[in-house]
Amino acid sequence: MPFIVSSLAAPLAAPSAARLAAERVLPWADKGSPESACGDPTPTTACRLVWNVSHNTGFTKFFATWLDRPLTTLLLIIITFVVALIVKNIAHRMITKVTLRMAEGTMSERSRERSRAVFEGSPVLLNKRRAQRAQTLGSVLRSIASVLILGTALFSILGSLGLNLAPILASASVIGVAVGFGAQNIVKDLLAGLFMLLEDQYGVGDFIDVGTAKGTVEAVTLRVTRMRDVNGIVWYVPNGEIKKVGNESQNWGRAVLDIPVDINEDTEKVKEILQATADEMAADESWKALVLEEPSVWGVQALAGDAIVIRVVLKTAPGRQGDIARELRERVKRSFDRAGVTVATPAP
Repeated sequence: MPFIVSSLAAPLAAPSAARLAAERVLPWADKGSPESACGDPTPTTACRLVWNVSHNTGFTKFFATWLDRPLTTLLLIIITFVVALIVKNIAHRMITKVTLRMAEGTMSERSRERSRAVFEGSPVLLNKRRAQRAQTLGSVLRSIASVLILGTALFSILGSLGLNLAPILASASVIGVAVGFGAQNIVKDLLAGLFMLLEDQYGVGDFIDVGTAKGTVEAVTLRVTRMRDVNGIVWYVPNGEIKKVGNESQNWGRAVLDIPVDINEDTEKVKEILQATADEMAADESWKALVLEEPSVWGVQALAGDAIVIRVVLKTAPGRQGDIARELRERVKRSFDRAGVTVATPAP
């Protein structure tokens, strides 16, 4: 029986010993519990921690009244913000990794060597366009990810502050509709630029004709295309205003020469001279890499007054039609001089 009494008394003695130890360490320690000190049957973790550390009823009540909610809210805001930044960085890394893989698309070694010869050692046009398209899309995706992640974190923080989000969301919807009506041209430009990049209609280095301007593309963004014409004038064309575009330097080009000769000349002789001159140019080491197929003399294109117009065509590397056409005209002039062929002026 004494053993049973001593066993029941042991648990009752333990709190007294702990309380005595706390009183020796903290002479100001008060009697009570975190529930009574915090004034809440279910005290927060912070308030319970303050009571366990201080064992002071007054300080714990002060903390519960004035500091508990602000500090808890501040801690929640910090945690939410840090988590949002971590998720945003992870999303940006993933997007950057995917877009870099797009930009560094593989090419066969034969195509790489061919492109290197065609563009005289400069970066391959296709790779530049792919890289720019990937960078632009990556920038757009990163911006969208940042807005979504940080926007969600912001609304979570506002909710933790006790704000009613319904009026804010309603106001944002109204403002969004108003901005949408006012900025519909910008939205049209952005959508047109996005689809243009996805469809790879043109890119940096291409020579394009958009109707209102014609020149070499220097930069492409989602909203505007910057191009420079042969006179050095820079044109900024909104993507939404481009109804149609002609790309003269995508994949391959064609140099087309209409050579007018006197109507009394032997057409077969002239065609043989033109074919031989074009073949000689295509075999030249300086131009061999730029002529993709054997030249072809299509024949008489038109009869214009006292002239016969004979057409010669060469399939060329993209964007090099003008260089090849100018060189072939010079060679044709020398060949005609040696053969005594007279160049005529076609009637208007």
